[in-house]
Amino acid sequence: MATNPLLELPHADENRDRVEEQLRLAVTAPTEAMTDMAGHLLGAGGKRVRPLFAIAAGACRPGGSDGPAPIDVVRGGVSVELVHLGSLLHDDVIDEAETRRGIDSVNARWGNLRAILAGDFLLAKASEIAASLGTEVAGLLAATIGELCTGEVVELDDAYNVERTEAAYFQAIDGKTASLLATACRIGGIVADLPRDDIDRLTQFGKAYGMAFQIVDDVLDVIATDEQLGKPAAHDLVEGAYNLPTLRALAGPQGDELRTILGAPIEGEAWTRARDLVRQGDAVPSAIATAQTYVDRACDLLTPFEEHPAALGLQGASRHLIASLDAVRTTA
Repeated sequence: MATNPLLELPHADENRDRVEEQLRLAVTAPTEAMTDMAGHLLGAGGKRVRPLFAIAAGACRPGGSDGPAPIDVVRGGVSVELVHLGSLLHDDVIDEAETRRGIDSVNARWGNLRAILAGDFLLAKASEIAASLGTEVAGLLAATIGELCTGEVVELDDAYNVERTEAAYFQAIDGKTASLLATACRIGGIVADLPRDDIDRLTQFGKAYGMAFQIVDDVLDVIATDEQLGKPAAHDLVEGAYNLPTLRALAGPQGDELRTILGAPIEGEAWTRARDLVRQGDAVPSAIATAQTYVDRACDLLTPFEEHPAALGLQGASRHLIASLDAVRTTA
């Protein structure tokens, strides 16, 4: 599988090391127990897409930069990553997940109460960093946390609803996923003092990328294995979070049979049959085509910045989404 183009940019290794350092500093708590819980997922790795996007967006400023990212841009990206990590801890409690990124989830190891508190700690540290970067960044991050919660509630309200609309699905992923990526780009632009029009365009890019990112993730949930995902596959079917491939399958020729299976928690043969039905027909290719339209929009939004290597890296990262999905499809 090809390397993410953002990791091939000048100073990428140094910037990534600084992200990891700032993350470790942020999760260090007054007690060893909280430090262990808050930093648990750091040891499992992660792509660090959000801080890398903040750094790349900041590098799209007029005149460019020949050196590593300014530390405040790195810290701005880290604040968004901490929100993401905190939301994962909360999501795992909601989903009663036992694993995350191939290791025990925080709730499985320490219990739901401590997992919630550790997630809250990460959100608090994110807010602390954002506040140090100015009132605009602090307000933006707070609003994004609100969007995240709203997106989660929209999804919970539609749990096990076989009549869930695509409009409701897109509203949910806009809040849960795309808002964070848009905010990462916006914070990078704000802290790097880019022109306002450029900041707005980069924000729109992050939103389009985030929509594609979540659709691809939902396709992977249907077609990939537990090992490829680092978590249980087709878990959305179990949790009743019917994603775009499932909604397209429900609207297709296999929809009648699929409705007789879905609408409540499933396991065993029912789960296997439901997954097979979603995999059949045009549901998965149709969802991938929708993801491609968002990728195309994301790349088009970056056209004015194409003299910057960072913008080319962001375009490459957008195209990498579909390429990575194709790689999984060939081995599924």
